[in-house]
Amino acid sequence: MKYSTPFKTFCIIGLAGLFFVPSLQAKSNTSIKSTLSREENQEYGTKNKLILPYAFSTESMGFTMGVGGGTKGYGQEQLLLGATAFGSVDSAAGIFLGMWDYRPSFANRFFFGAQGMAGHYPNNRAYTSVEFQQDTIRAGSNDSDMDDYVEDSGYDNWTDFRLEFVMPWGAARNDAMQHYTLKGGLLQSAPVGGDTWNPLESGVTTILLRQYNRYRSFEFDNGKKAATIHPFQLALSYKNTDFPTNPSQGSEQYIGVTHDFAWLESPYEWTFLEFEASKYFSLGSSDWARQRIIALNVWTGDTPTWDEQTNPDGSISVTDRSPFYDGATLGGFYRMRGYPVDRFNDRSVIYTAAEYRYTLDWNPIGGVSWLNFLHSDWLQLVGFVEGGRVANDYDSDLFKDWKVDGGFGIRAMFAGAVVRLDVGFSDETTSAWVMFGQPF
Repeated sequence: MKYSTPFKTFCIIGLAGLFFVPSLQAKSNTSIKSTLSREENQEYGTKNKLILPYAFSTESMGFTMGVGGGTKGYGQEQLLLGATAFGSVDSAAGIFLGMWDYRPSFANRFFFGAQGMAGHYPNNRAYTSVEFQQDTIRAGSNDSDMDDYVEDSGYDNWTDFRLEFVMPWGAARNDAMQHYTLKGGLLQSAPVGGDTWNPLESGVTTILLRQYNRYRSFEFDNGKKAATIHPFQLALSYKNTDFPTNPSQGSEQYIGVTHDFAWLESPYEWTFLEFEASKYFSLGSSDWARQRIIALNVWTGDTPTWDEQTNPDGSISVTDRSPFYDGATLGGFYRMRGYPVDRFNDRSVIYTAAEYRYTLDWNPIGGVSWLNFLHSDWLQLVGFVEGGRVANDYDSDLFKDWKVDGGFGIRAMFAGAVVRLDVGFSDETTSAWVMFGQPF
């Protein structure tokens, strides 16, 4: 095993291309299928395209440079295509390709998406234990030490395939697609939902069928260790907000079941059940703000197939479990942002978050002529707090001894899309994350 110093993340020196740097910890939620037009560039209609270089430095990848690009509205008005490639002086290298929301001509309510990434990283990290003794604490558990992880070079490759069906009721009663018009980044067209909670009358309900695969390897001095998963996921989502890209009112609910049948190289057959809900409150505008929004989120899940066995030597093995980077995990881009990616992982999980989103009336980027190609709409200041934990069972222990963190964010809307820089503070470290889209 190779141990190293605590994790420290993104020191950004180039922001632009991060539109297209995909997250390896992407949330599996659904999206509302939509087109978007900005009153500021009506001559382009719903079509957008962008090609940009980027550079950043992390402890896990070193100084990295790359180029990313994407198009939306070409071929089909809702179709999004994206790609990026990057490399570093520390032997990190990767390529990503993605397609979202392709609608077959013979099935107007079905949408297909596919993404894939292959990458090699000099410092792959895993907060996990294969076996542990009765009197020890499992790596990655709620009470585990922050330095209890393995780390070495290796690959992290994945593919993700999604088929979504938009139900014929609510705002999608007559059309599976929603159409938004923005001015200054704020919604001008009628909201999709948010006034009342009634799936038959407002909002959009979507069924998701997803199959994804992930291969991770660690090139230790005494040999290579690798693991692969091939799960399926079935989920139901109800998004009842005014504008899902940046909601100011309404709510969202999501329930899903993920199952790995132990096919091919998957070592275990396991199941993970999860539920997520979000609520948004608009406080209106003020002298200095276009919008003031309170956003709340809760997420919880359990792995009912989890099985612990005591070996003859007194060690404990856990089987029929999700891997340390899937299922009941906390830490990273979306949940518990003050901790490293997948810092906590166990059988069960609970997570809560509250954000105050303050959209400035002043947009400094919009006044810079040589940045006009970014189509900057607004700048948003955010404060957030988070709390939650993982546990060995879904019982009362899940509601004790929570981990807590907090932080701030700076978010911007470019051409109708949100890019965020979040900085989280915890008792273990300070982490910064640059990502595409609101965390919830």
